[in-house]
Amino acid sequence: MKQVSPSILASDMLNLGNEIKKIENSGAKYVHIDIMDGCFVPNISFGMPIISAVRKCTDLVLDVHAMIVQPQRYIEEFIKCGADIVTFHIEASNDEDIRASIDLIKSLGKKVGLSIKPKTPAEAVIPYVNDIDMVLVMTVEPGFGGQKFMGETMEKVTEIRDYANKIGKELDIEVDGGINNDTIKIAADAGANIFVLGTGFFKSEEPLTAEQILSKTE
Repeated sequence: MKQVSPSILASDMLNLGNEIKKIENSGAKYVHIDIMDGCFVPNISFGMPIISAVRKCTDLVLDVHAMIVQPQRYIEEFIKCGADIVTFHIEASNDEDIRASIDLIKSLGKKVGLSIKPKTPAEAVIPYVNDIDMVLVMTVEPGFGGQKFMGETMEKVTEIRDYANKIGKELDIEVDGGINNDTIKIAADAGANIFVLGTGFFKSEEPLTAEQILSKTE
């Protein structure tokens, strides 16, 4: 199923409660929360208090994207604070830690996502596809909002979708970075079904409902 996941990284943090209401009123079912540590990516954003604060004011799916080193250290805390989906980067862990993190998230009854940067090949995530719920393909270099969509990443989306279809795996493929009214169809045609919008949602001159946004994928 196609979903819009508005990223609060682009929201007005002084009015976060109202911004969450804006997401709810749009009909979107997800809230995307970017966790950045200033090490894995050259920026610092949110931590556990923001996840908790968002959880207290909405029942929407909290789509937590951890752009941090050694993500396994914080998985339980993310979930205790209200995360429904925990996505971490394949580049931040070795195989043993990735497997352990997948098992931990699943044991706590939540969904698992693995993310890859624009320069990381699809082959890196293929060995884990059968054990996870979602692959997040970054369509910009992670760390900052408002970047230009990197169309070359769509080949990876298609490759991952084709592999999931081949093995009969129901897999969400999320795209994050530069997604707007113009690029969302490109991503959908490549095989993505969850679309993270930051500035494309919160900074749009003509705010659209989730249904209107997803109509652009047809």
